[in-house]
Amino acid sequence: MARQVHQDGQIDSPRLARNNFDLLRLLFAASVCLVHAQELSGFQELAPVTRFLSAAVAVKAFFVVSGFLIVMSHERSTSLASYASKRVRRIYPAYCTVVTLCAVLLVAVSSKTAADYFSWAWVKYLGANLVFLNFLQPTLPGVFEANRLTAVNGALWTLKIEAMFYLLVPFLVFLFRRFSHRSVLLLVYCASVAYSRLLALAAEHDGSALYLELGRQLPGQLSYFMGGAFLYYFRELFERRVGYFLVAALAVLAIDTRYSLPLLEPLALAIVVVFLGLFLYVGNFAKYGDFSYGVYIIHFPIIQLLVQARWFEESPWQFFAVFVLTTATGAIALWHLVEKRFLLRGSHYVTATP
Repeated sequence: MARQVHQDGQIDSPRLARNNFDLLRLLFAASVCLVHAQELSGFQELAPVTRFLSAAVAVKAFFVVSGFLIVMSHERSTSLASYASKRVRRIYPAYCTVVTLCAVLLVAVSSKTAADYFSWAWVKYLGANLVFLNFLQPTLPGVFEANRLTAVNGALWTLKIEAMFYLLVPFLVFLFRRFSHRSVLLLVYCASVAYSRLLALAAEHDGSALYLELGRQLPGQLSYFMGGAFLYYFRELFERRVGYFLVAALAVLAIDTRYSLPLLEPLALAIVVVFLGLFLYVGNFAKYGDFSYGVYIIHFPIIQLLVQARWFEESPWQFFAVFVLTTATGAIALWHLVEKRFLLRGSHYVTATP
């Protein structure tokens, strides 16, 4: 049987239909959750759980997967409207649900009266967060004031970047087709690394954390997205020479732990992530549903609630168990009650799950 050729002119690989990306995203989301559980609670007893985990690396790996899959989604879409519909259906219903529920229900734990809670600050929180501008109003009146961090959902900053990636992809694909994949990918990748590096140097010089914060925004994270996109467009070469790619990537990442290699590290990480996504297939994880997004967007307020309640101040492992169980239950409910209902019938998540 002839393999299908898609709009990008490349022959479809069997590995695109049988891959580990759903599982990887869940593992990356779980890594972020575990790190946040320790950081927000302050329990040193949980430090061993997070010793070998990095929320920053997990977020970068998320962006790599997005670069690969979102570009593929655009190339396989029959129109710009089809692409936009798929992207909005995938992320916004659940996002809107979580933001709205937090805004409405957290009045129950606020130190303010209901009249003071539902104020202009509440309107600003709801409005800003619903359009991904979380930094404009990360807190709610009287909520989590005594916690180590007062933000309601500090994990949502990456969704702003993700949404901007979605908007950027059609323009990038236009440039790919107008000029060449290789030259545009290289130019955007290098510009992103340069932006991030310049702000890091500025932070070292002035000692201002603002530069570091700006550096992790767009376009600072774009290099990881472009690394995933590069491996999508050159996946046939990647699959043929995967051993060489992987050895080189692992060497770069090992050296980067001692001597910074900012120009090579994003692509090296992308190679490792995409290798794990396309090779060593472990089964159709999507048949259970895609809980990674739900886990990611609900875990932060759950941790904050448990920390504020102070029920487990003397029992860090009970705190950990309740957090994991509550987050998992919430993510499963969010998938079945919200996320899955908005997906197109042709979505592989819908066709794969009973």
